[in-house]
Amino acid sequence: MRLTILTFFCLISAVMTFAQKSSKEILYVGTYTQKGEGIYVYELDRKDFSIKELQVLTSKTSPSFLEFHPNKKYLYAANEGNNTVSSFSIDQSTGKMTSVNAKSSLGKGPCHVAVDPKGRFLYVSNYGSGQLGVYLLNADGTIGAAADSIQDKGAAGQKPHMHSVIPSADGKFIYASDLGIDKILIYAVDQKTGKLTPGSVPYAEVKAGDGPRHFAIHPNGNFGYSACELGSVVNSFKIVKNSGALVPMERVTMLPGDFTGKSYAADIHFSPDGKFLYASNRGHESLAIYAVDAQTGKLTVAGHADTHGKHPRNFLIDQKGDFSIVTNRDNDNVVFFTRDAKTGQLTYTGKEISVPTPVCVKQLFLN
Repeated sequence: MRLTILTFFCLISAVMTFAQKSSKEILYVGTYTQKGEGIYVYELDRKDFSIKELQVLTSKTSPSFLEFHPNKKYLYAANEGNNTVSSFSIDQSTGKMTSVNAKSSLGKGPCHVAVDPKGRFLYVSNYGSGQLGVYLLNADGTIGAAADSIQDKGAAGQKPHMHSVIPSADGKFIYASDLGIDKILIYAVDQKTGKLTPGSVPYAEVKAGDGPRHFAIHPNGNFGYSACELGSVVNSFKIVKNSGALVPMERVTMLPGDFTGKSYAADIHFSPDGKFLYASNRGHESLAIYAVDAQTGKLTVAGHADTHGKHPRNFLIDQKGDFSIVTNRDNDNVVFFTRDAKTGQLTYTGKEISVPTPVCVKQLFLN
């Protein structure tokens, strides 16, 4: 009996060890291809932030913003260089990608893609022409038929610039940030066809000139936060879940009080536990850090972290909450920071990846 029990535990230990060793963490970096070569794929060791280059998927179409399918088997890219969107399959053992198909972005200057939480629809934001496109997604990851296309319109003197789309957690609504018309547009999504209908409250409007760019929803689903590029502020909203409506709450600066230069907001993300919110400043070259009251949604400035590079267009907060990765477009570097879960503060690790004009980074775990 002793031998049997010992053998059992040895087998369990071996299985656990194998599982730990076989687990892989992959990073995907989208670039502008005036200097970059396409999408860069790396394997990351989180113990010491060492990286191994796995692949450079060559493309001269500036595959900038990237997003995963919920099943993590496919990745989609907005190709700013030729007004298309692309799909790629992901090898589940290596993390390497293979091109699947591409379609028109249904507009000009696509800068952002998002995927329905259930993997049914692909949303495309066309900054240049101010259009929002919707595609059906097929079971094999391919981009299917166009489901809808909406052309934004502004008041006199306004030029629409659709910058991002963020779906609600249940996929019933999307929040479309148009920088040019100072509105976050709210659409109800037909759950079968993907067609969009303006919500009962069709938009939330920010202060003229704020320029809403990216939107983040608190993990509890009760609050939404808009990083506004031109105003360098975060506008916060209470979310009315049955209608998707946004009720304005606060307008909080992203910059220190003594900063006098020019700066423009870019990206915005929560820590996994929802206790901290981070937003990037291009000009001040920092991530603004806010403590979040989960009951009221109110923000308290907790500090700023130097990004150790210029023009931090996009960043991520590790899914486990341990670190942050920032893409600095103008310094051609991807920079790693450790993260204190109690204080939210970020500490520069000295670890960087040299990547030409990096503009987006995504993280994927493979087992």
